[in-house]
Amino acid sequence: MNTYNSRPVVLCLSGHDPSGGAGLQADIEALLAQGCHAAPTVTALTVQDTVNVSDFHVLDRDWVLAQARAVIADMPVAAVKLGMLGSTEMVDTVLELMQALPGVPLVCDPVLRAGGGGALGKDEVGYAIRERLFPVAAIATPNLPEARILAELPEGSADECAERLLPHIEHLLITGGHGDEADVHNRLYSRDGSRHTFPCPRLPGSYHGSGCTLASALAGRLALGESLVSAVESALAYTWRTLRDAERPGQGQYVPRRLPLDFCS
Repeated sequence: MNTYNSRPVVLCLSGHDPSGGAGLQADIEALLAQGCHAAPTVTALTVQDTVNVSDFHVLDRDWVLAQARAVIADMPVAAVKLGMLGSTEMVDTVLELMQALPGVPLVCDPVLRAGGGGALGKDEVGYAIRERLFPVAAIATPNLPEARILAELPEGSADECAERLLPHIEHLLITGGHGDEADVHNRLYSRDGSRHTFPCPRLPGSYHGSGCTLASALAGRLALGESLVSAVESALAYTWRTLRDAERPGQGQYVPRRLPLDFCS
């Protein structure tokens, strides 16, 4: 009989990416690397590759509720990670599910654009995430373009976006990499006024699934019981390594290598 202790379970609500670069596959691989068990719930189907997204279909909310409730009834969920939602109805679906998970940390990756720039939901989805999901989340992890959409500041700096968003959420990690600075600066803002900056060397190229990788790793670290600031630092360091070792399986962006080559050997 198997006597191993169970790994912490992280419920993932994300879209499916057929290229395997982002979405649920990214969640699963990143969580495996943290020593967690991923419970993937599909929120949307997409038509995309490593270049861009060309179409998507948000699943019926009853299907999403059924998937997640089956997991919640069966497993002790230690954290929840959100990726692509794609509709305001799916935002309400997540709120309904979180009522069954009091005290469980929710990591919100506000996926509003694909790596190639294509939209993954209408503009009101970002507003619904900010107004309705941020208040129940432990932390959100937007990149700067996403933070500008959420804060409704098209040219805003990270500091300006954080000032606009912190009334809605306790902790906010705005990731860098979209400017031309030599080092990337990832900034953690907290409502109590504390701030942490985590710089890392800029890597060449562009990457497909880096945001999913970071948010999932962070959810995994929180599920393992790590404190928030330490979990952010661990997740950023892990994500940087996956980008450093990234591969280019298609004709577009690089895909993070989230698992070592000998993982299954």
